[in-house]
This record gives sequence, structure tokens and C-alpha cells, in this order.
Amino acid sequence: MNDENTRAPEGQTPARPDIALFPVESNQVKAIGYDSATETLAMQFKHGAGAIYHYPGVTKELHEALMAAESIGKFFGKHIKPLPFTKYAPEPVAETAQQAEEAA
Repeated sequence: MNDENTRAPEGQTPARPDIALFPVESNQVKAIGYDSATETLAMQFKHGAGAIYHYPGVTKELHEALMAAESIGKFFGKHIKPLPFTKYAPEPVAETAQQAEEAA
């Protein structure tokens, strides 16, 4: 496993592995996705430029605990944030039906 946090070299954007992101109820986190085959957690935050972060080596159990946490942001800070990650350029996130209705 890579022990360093990585990002694309200046002027280059690597292709982000295809992990669908879905909106979540959180003050800090905009959307979360998970790929059980590669044990990769994908997250996009509400603050900042909208980059997407991939955290490899996240077990299914850790992902389930994150999704069930009373506070996703607090759980992230304690259990996920210390892990290595790869940062990808921002991209759109699927909207829930309620969010699409509110935007209309």
C-alpha cells in the first residue's frame, strides 16, 4: 500500500477509477462511493474545490460503519482521514430526487 498521499503532477489529471458517488447527509461530506472489489472509498467534501479523494484499503466493515455513523464527518476525522489517499480533479455528483426537485 502507498504510504504517501498522492495527487496528479502539475497540469495532468489522471483518470479517476470509476466509483459512483452518492450524496450523503453531512455538514462536511458531500458524497461517498465505495468499490468493494478494490476496497476503495471515494469521498467528495462540501468545502474546497470539489476534489474527489480515494482511500484504498478500506474494508467493507469500515465503509458500513462510516455510512451508519451518527456523524459522518466525525467518523471520517477519526478513522479515515489518517489513511493514505489519492486526490482527483472535481466532477459532478449524482443528485438525489429531493435535491433535483429543490434546484428546479
